[in-house]
Amino acid sequence: MTQQYEVFLGCAIPNRFNNYESSMRLVAKELDIELLDFDGASCCGTVVLKSIDENNWLGLSGRNIALAENRNHDIVTPCNGCYGSLRDVDHLLHEDESYREFLNETLSEVGLEYKGSSKILHFVEVLYELKDTIREKIVHRLDGLRVAFHPGCHLIRPSTVAGFDDPELPRKVDELIELTGAKSVPWNLKLRCCGSPLLIASEQVATDILREKMQSAIEAGANCVVTNCPACHTQFDVQVLGLKNDEGESLELPALFVTQVLGAAMGLDSELLGFDLNRVPLDDISNILGI
Repeated sequence: MTQQYEVFLGCAIPNRFNNYESSMRLVAKELDIELLDFDGASCCGTVVLKSIDENNWLGLSGRNIALAENRNHDIVTPCNGCYGSLRDVDHLLHEDESYREFLNETLSEVGLEYKGSSKILHFVEVLYELKDTIREKIVHRLDGLRVAFHPGCHLIRPSTVAGFDDPELPRKVDELIELTGAKSVPWNLKLRCCGSPLLIASEQVATDILREKMQSAIEAGANCVVTNCPACHTQFDVQVLGLKNDEGESLELPALFVTQVLGAAMGLDSELLGFDLNRVPLDDISNILGI
C-alpha cells in the first residue's frame, strides 16, 4: 500500500546535496513511498533563528505544518535541522495554548490554522517502519563496508521534547544499515556534535571537533562515514578534504548518505544515487558498493 507524505526538503538539500535528494526519491519509489512536493513551503525557520527571534521561528515552522494539515498529509523530511525545528515547534504548540493562540491569530491572515493533526517524521523513521520490505529488496550485499554512522544532534536532541525521546533511533538506523550486509561499527564519539553549527562562528573550532570525530571513526576501523543530515555531511564530505592528524596522516573517509547505502544494496541506478557528487573519493569502497 502506497504511503503518501509531504516531503520537506529544506534549503540545503536542493541547493547543495542533490545526491541526497535523488537517492532518497529513488529509494522511496522502490519502497512504494509517494513523496509529494511540498507546495508553498518556506524555510523551516531553523534553530539558529529561534535563538534570534522566537516568534518568527514559530511562525515559519507553524505555517509549514498548517499547510500540510490543510491538505491532510503528514510531513517527512530528510534534513535533521528541519526535523528539529518542525518537531520542536509542533511540541511547543501542542503543550502551550498561548503559543497556539498567537500562531493561529497570525495564520488567520493567510487563511490557515494550526490544529496539531499532522505528524512530523524524519525519513529514517519511515524507512525503519519498512525494514522488513527493505530486507526483501536487498540484491547486492555490502559485505566489507564498515560504517561509522553519525546520527547528528537534531535527530535525537533535545530529549525532553516529544519526538526526540526515542533513545533507540540511532540504533534503529544502525539496524537499517546492517540489513545491507554492512557493519555499523561502535565508535566513541558517535553521538558527539560534528561541529557544523560552529562553522559560522569559528571554522577552527569546527575543524578541531571534526578532527576528533574522524580520528575516532578511523580508530574504530570504519572505512566510511554515513549520515542522514546535510549539515553534518558538509563536515564529513567537504570540510574534511585535506584534513590531517598531528602526524600528517589523512583523516578523509568516504562519506555517504544512508539512502545511498540502502540504494546500492537494493541494486538501484548508481548514477541516480549520485555517487559522482560525493566529494571524498569512493575508490576504496567502490567495489563493495558495486560502482
